[in-house]
Amino acid sequence: MKYLIMLSILLTSMAISEPMKQSHYKQHGQTKIFYSAFESSFLAPEVAVAYDFVRGKDKGLVNIAVVKTLGQGEPAKVSGRVFNIFQQSQLLEFVPIKEQNTIYYLAPFEFENEDLLTFKITVDSPASLGPYSFKFQKKMYHN
Repeated sequence: MKYLIMLSILLTSMAISEPMKQSHYKQHGQTKIFYSAFESSFLAPEVAVAYDFVRGKDKGLVNIAVVKTLGQGEPAKVSGRVFNIFQQSQLLEFVPIKEQNTIYYLAPFEFENEDLLTFKITVDSPASLGPYSFKFQKKMYHN
């Protein structure tokens, strides 16, 4: 089950990512923070049930992974908000997903078709130089 979850998240992130206009990670000291956002229906049903995520065409997930050494996830406190073009916001409540040496932080959100969303994320990891805030944008589509 653990490998299924990790594989599902990684494949989903790669399969649905837009052509790279920017890298999908931020560097903060020795720490890399990987991020992605995707429609929740791409998540395997058994993974959604295991972590109590609701799948649907208007439901998305944002994925954050904090890495200092390749293949080795770092514990962190992850928080954030997502904003639409009208500056309406939703609080992102991140759930840690621990698998072997990796930790992912997933947070659900809702969106309208063709929403251009701005994600504002703060990561505080003992491995980094203190809290680090960044933002990224993603246009979301109903599938």
